[in-house]
Amino acid sequence: MRKAALRNLGCKVNYYETEAMAQLLEKAGYEIVAFEDRADVYVINTCSVTNIADRKSRQMLHRAKKRNPQAVVVAAGCYVQAAGEELEKDPAVDIIVGNNKKMDLPRILEKFFAGRELERAEYLIDIGKTRQYEGLNIDKVAGHTRAFIKIQDGCDQFCSYCIIPYTRGRIRSRKPGEIIKEVENLGSQGYQEMVLTGIHLSSYGAEFEDGKQNALVDLLVRLDKIPGIKRLRLGSLEPRIVTEDFARTLAGLKTICPHFHLSLQSGSDSVLKRMNRRYTTAQYREVCRILRTWFDNPAITTDVITGFPGETEEEFRETADFLREIRFYETHIFKYSRREGTRAARMEGQIPESVKASRSDELLAMGAAMSLEYRKSFLGQEKEVLMEEKAVISHREYLTGYTKEYVRAAIPWDEGLKGKLVTGVFQEMLGDDMVLIKLL
Repeated sequence: MRKAALRNLGCKVNYYETEAMAQLLEKAGYEIVAFEDRADVYVINTCSVTNIADRKSRQMLHRAKKRNPQAVVVAAGCYVQAAGEELEKDPAVDIIVGNNKKMDLPRILEKFFAGRELERAEYLIDIGKTRQYEGLNIDKVAGHTRAFIKIQDGCDQFCSYCIIPYTRGRIRSRKPGEIIKEVENLGSQGYQEMVLTGIHLSSYGAEFEDGKQNALVDLLVRLDKIPGIKRLRLGSLEPRIVTEDFARTLAGLKTICPHFHLSLQSGSDSVLKRMNRRYTTAQYREVCRILRTWFDNPAITTDVITGFPGETEEEFRETADFLREIRFYETHIFKYSRREGTRAARMEGQIPESVKASRSDELLAMGAAMSLEYRKSFLGQEKEVLMEEKAVISHREYLTGYTKEYVRAAIPWDEGLKGKLVTGVFQEMLGDDMVLIKLL
C-alpha cells in the first residue's frame, strides 16, 4: 500500500479541497500519513494570492522532494494555474494538477505509476473558460465539531490587486441538493457546526438557470432545517449582498451565527475606486447598520489593505477614521503586496515598504484594542460555547471553544465536554483573546 501525505496552503476553500483529495486517495487504496512522515506521494495544494504565497508554495514542494527524493511530488491548485509552465520544468515536481482537475488525482497518479504519458488537458485546463463546478465532496473531517463546506468557486469581480479570477476562473456554484446531502451526512456523524465557504460566496447561485438573486439565502433556509445541525457560519461576504430582507431572513433562522466577515479593503472612497471594489464607504456603513439592527451585538470582521498604490496620507487617515467609526470585532490588516499580472502592479505611486509597515502597525494596534473591547462587552452575559480543543495558559490546562460570534472562551480542562455545546457566564479575560466562563 502506497503512503500519501497532503499539505494545504491558503484559504478555507483549499482546506476543503485538500480534505476531499485525501479522501479520494484513501478510497483508491492509499494510506494517508502526516506530511512530516516519509511518504510515497506528497500532494501540496498551493496558493497564489500573493507573491509570498507563490514562494511558500515553491518552498513546500522542494521540502517534500528533499524529505524523500524517490517520492512523487504533486503540485495542485492555484499556483499551478498561475505558473504551470514553470512548474513543469521544476525537477522537484513530478505532477501538476490544476483547479477543476483535483477530483482526477487518483486516476492521474495511476497513469503516472503505470508509466503512461499524461496529456496536458488531463491535468491543466484554461480555467477561465470553464463553467463546470468541480464535484469534490467530503464525508468526514478532522475533529468532530466544525466542518467547512465548499459551495462555490471562482470570481468575476476582478479587483485591481487580485490574481484569483485568473487562477480560479469564473463563478461556479454547487447544486443545493448536493450541499444538503453532504451536510445531512456530516450532521448524522455529530458535526454540529457547518461553515459555508467559497471563493466569492456572495455570488452563490448567480449563474443558475432561474437567475435567482437570493440563492444563498434559500440554501441557508433549507440547511437550517437539517436535524443535528446547531450552527451555520458564513465565510467572507461582499457588503452588497446584505439588505434588509437578507438580514431579516437570516435573523429568523435558529442556526445562523451572528458573525459576518465583510471585506472592506479600504475606508477611503478614492482608494476603493482604484481597487475596483464597487461599493462606497456610505454603502458599507449602511450594511453594518442593517446587521446591527437585526442582530444583537453581531461580530463584524473585515480585511484591510494598507499601502495600496497611490494611497496618500489623507486617504490612509480616512481608512483609520472609518475603522474607528465602525468598530470591528476583528480587523485583518495586510500590507499591499505587488502581484504580477494584476492592474495594480502596473499602477504609479507604489508605496515604500517602510510607509506600509508604519501604517500597518497603527491599524493593527487599533484593531487589537477594538477586538478586546468587543470581547469585554460579553462579560457578565450567558453565552453558548462549542468546546473544541485543549490549550495551556499560564501552565494551566483549559478546554476552549467558540461562541456563535466566534469569541474564544475557556473552562478548566474537562475532556468529557470536548465536542459539546455548553452554556456559561463570561467572567474574566484570559489574556487579550480569550474569556474564562463559569458553566451554568
